[in-house]
Amino acid sequence: MSTLSPLPSRRLHLNAFLMGVGHHEAAWRHPRADPSRITDVRHYQNLARIAERGRLDSVFFADGLALWGNVRYNALGTPEPLTLLAAIAAVTEHIGLIATVSTTYNEPFHVARKFASLDHISRGRAGWNIVTSAGEAEARNFGVERPAHADRYARATEFLDVVTKLWDSWEDDAILADRGTGAYADTAKIHPVEHAGEHFLVRGPLNVSRPPQGRPLLVQAGSSEDGKEFAARHAEAVFTAQQTLREGQEFYADLKGRLARYGRAPGDLLILPGISPIIGATEREALALEKELEDLTNPEYGLAQLSNILGVDLSGHPLDGPLPEIPETTEGQQSRQRLVLDLARREGLTIRQVLGRLAGGRGHRVVAGTPEQIAGQIEEWFRDGAADGFNIMPPILPGGLEDFVDHVVPILRARGLFRTEYEGRTLRENYGLARPASRYAAGRAETLDAAVAS
Repeated sequence: MSTLSPLPSRRLHLNAFLMGVGHHEAAWRHPRADPSRITDVRHYQNLARIAERGRLDSVFFADGLALWGNVRYNALGTPEPLTLLAAIAAVTEHIGLIATVSTTYNEPFHVARKFASLDHISRGRAGWNIVTSAGEAEARNFGVERPAHADRYARATEFLDVVTKLWDSWEDDAILADRGTGAYADTAKIHPVEHAGEHFLVRGPLNVSRPPQGRPLLVQAGSSEDGKEFAARHAEAVFTAQQTLREGQEFYADLKGRLARYGRAPGDLLILPGISPIIGATEREALALEKELEDLTNPEYGLAQLSNILGVDLSGHPLDGPLPEIPETTEGQQSRQRLVLDLARREGLTIRQVLGRLAGGRGHRVVAGTPEQIAGQIEEWFRDGAADGFNIMPPILPGGLEDFVDHVVPILRARGLFRTEYEGRTLRENYGLARPASRYAAGRAETLDAAVAS
């Protein structure tokens, strides 16, 4: 246990990572969960309202373009996140709305339009979690071969460049809506982007006006070298997974240390590790809930998931033996494979024990304890340079989220770490991040300055 530093002047940020009826793979079998609600929009609206009641910064939906795992043993089939978040926007006022969308199997114009629309619908609460889709099953659903890791990130970089150009293509004051003159828009302030690159040819402009936030918040979740470099250059929040305080500190220092080369300050990017809190009124109660969930897991399902992460079929290996020698992947889930292998080797875990450790958070840290113990873990990481906040992954929904909001959040507030009211109206304002100016407006200002100077 480290020695805590003095209270920080900065504030903690909390995102609720929502997944079906809970993050634990056996959540759907627990009496506190109702798997029939996995496609019920009212379930997700209720979760968002709970998070908003706790004044959390945002809710987040992961997404993939293939069926994850074996649906025989797990409750799968969450609705498409942008559609879901539009419905959530209608019943909330402040909570940020973050959706995962792949750059590998989409087109920039579609993505720019959808996120601009969500930002307008929510009045400035949209965020985009940018992924490159590492799964082979996803590629097969589009009739292509999975691109190489470096190629996926090269495409993602150009993809994001096109999307931000499209968001900027309408200047903030392009809409006049002048009934007297009959002029709705100043077309001199609506710009074709005329992008011609290696992967995309896009004329523009976007057919939706500039989003309220200027650009929706940009989130990234990869921790490979390519992923960290992409995040340092572009991301404004990073969802990540570390198991120990030291690993968290090393990742935090590494990523923050890369920002300067792109002209960015440490506060321009928030790092939010995942944590799955199993909460009980006493530690014994929390450990009992953890054991209940563990007893409901199915080894066949967990083994398939682990095989997917490691890129090796483990079905022929004894569950009570160690992991076999596994070559490091260069194309799949690089950072998650490394995390799992390090965990297994550091603690000498058998395959069965690895399955148990992954069942609750798929490599994210699982902490079972009282609200005070959970709050203490969060505070330690926040104050000791491992996190700007956390990606909260309740093991069971809605109960796990209610427990966190009603019992952990008040402790964080009492310690001066977390807000009592929202600071602003938009997701950027609540995350303490600046609203970016349109590149075209900036270019116009530079031209005017040059003309005046001459």
